[in-house]
Amino acid sequence: MIPLTDGWIRPRGRLRPGTAAFSALIGLLAALPTFGIDMILPSLPDTAAALRVPSSAIGSAMGIYLLSLGIALLVYGPLSDRLGRRPTIIGGCLLLIGGSLGCLAAQTLPQLLLGRAVQGFGAAGPGLAAMAIVRDVSEGETARARMSFVVLVINLVPMIAPTVGAALMGLGGWRLIHAAPIAASLAALVAVRHVDETARLTPSPGLNARAVLQGYARILADPVFRGNALCNAASAGAVFAYITGSALVFIDAFGVSPQTYGIVFGASSLSVMAGAFLNGRLVARGGQPSQAIGAGLALATAVAAILMGAALAGRPSPVPVVVAMVGTALAFGLISPNALHGATEPMPEAAGAASGVAICLQMLVGALASDGVARIFDGRSALSMAAVMLGACLAAIAAIATLPRPAAGRSMPRS
Repeated sequence: MIPLTDGWIRPRGRLRPGTAAFSALIGLLAALPTFGIDMILPSLPDTAAALRVPSSAIGSAMGIYLLSLGIALLVYGPLSDRLGRRPTIIGGCLLLIGGSLGCLAAQTLPQLLLGRAVQGFGAAGPGLAAMAIVRDVSEGETARARMSFVVLVINLVPMIAPTVGAALMGLGGWRLIHAAPIAASLAALVAVRHVDETARLTPSPGLNARAVLQGYARILADPVFRGNALCNAASAGAVFAYITGSALVFIDAFGVSPQTYGIVFGASSLSVMAGAFLNGRLVARGGQPSQAIGAGLALATAVAAILMGAALAGRPSPVPVVVAMVGTALAFGLISPNALHGATEPMPEAAGAASGVAICLQMLVGALASDGVARIFDGRSALSMAAVMLGACLAAIAAIATLPRPAAGRSMPRS
């Protein structure tokens, strides 16, 4: 996915962009936020029992993490542009370690929630830095290929994180799961010592709230950023809709076991990887970003419409649900790398802030989609899943249609 060059590190131990070791570090940084979401899923019932709270209450451990992560992205964006990517990674990893230690030691639900909030705020730093670094060190088709790698890693993590969490529970209970982010953060801190700063830092006055808000206003006012970022966010909404909806449909409506559902979900995650790999191949052949996004949107809309038709016709079989999951995941692997890169490409001087806004929008729309599917689920069909997925796909099409024609139709530059 990412071309390798002549070796793993520079002389004197410096990691160089384009090497396998540098790519591995980017993957680790990108994975840190997602691990905090998916790894604790198997531990929620045991955690609730240990802290003597209802299972419904422990669900707030997910919500507080996502809320903290989303807010932190808006803070880290301008900070990483002003101070650099390395301080953002270091500060975020230290916070993640502190929050994880707090979760390990928690004896009450409020203590756990505080630890989870600090975890989320910390994990956002390395995750955002990974995307900003890709924009710092590459352009054109190379940047899109590397963004495909980031998307691949982010979507590979949900496949393995619950399994890793369950294995850690077997070894040492639910608390041991929170040791994993500590180990990963320590590895990142060691590796980042061998990475040069990639941000284009220029002397400037200190940060203030008004300057930050003005910066975000300029980012949101850019039609190229807005069209690409909203397209990516709406596409992610379709993905979150199938993540939430498929679990409800397969386990509650179809009555399959959680283990069987895990296999089905893993297949859909493989489809995201396939989409990201296919996007990399298209990039290598000089394809246009608009072509990959258009193909992805067409595929996602088609499978969502098929699922909607099956749901309206009566109780659907698992087949259209699986088709929708796999098709939407494959489509997202085509759409997201191009849309995310298209959002940050017009503003290299503010890549961190732009990345923060884009990912924050993605998380916000994803959370709304998940909540919408759960709220209108009828307990017996995939209608809520199909409706939200189809609505999200149509919103993504509307967003990308607002792009100025030169930006939407421009060819990928060749390196």
